[in-house]
Amino acid sequence: QLVESGGGSVQPGGSLRVSCVASGYKIMSGCMGWFRQTPGKEREVVAAIYTGGGSTYYADSVKGRFTIVDDNAKDTMYLQMNNLNQEDTVMYYCAAALSDLVDPLRPQDYDYWGQGTQVTVS
Repeated sequence: QLVESGGGSVQPGGSLRVSCVASGYKIMSGCMGWFRQTPGKEREVVAAIYTGGGSTYYADSVKGRFTIVDDNAKDTMYLQMNNLNQEDTVMYYCAAALSDLVDPLRPQDYDYWGQGTQVTVS
């Protein structure tokens, strides 16, 4: 089970940190990611991290503004979002893949999903 928290409302240029806590399994190996989905569009990856080695991936739209980190001791993943703009207004979903042999960009490669947390920039 994945549980997100930390979403909310912020003014343009502001910052938020969203968290994803995994329960029932350890995140020490595999891949975890943050996705976002605009109504009517497909879910797209924002950032992903291989929890064993620490390699990360970022969508071009968030490079330099967002940072993904994981805390294996707490089985928690974070997404620090800085310099937010209105285009970042969307529901954010946490996802986890048990294997690290996945394509972090493919939603179908992930095994577990959180319920989502809304981020609103206005």
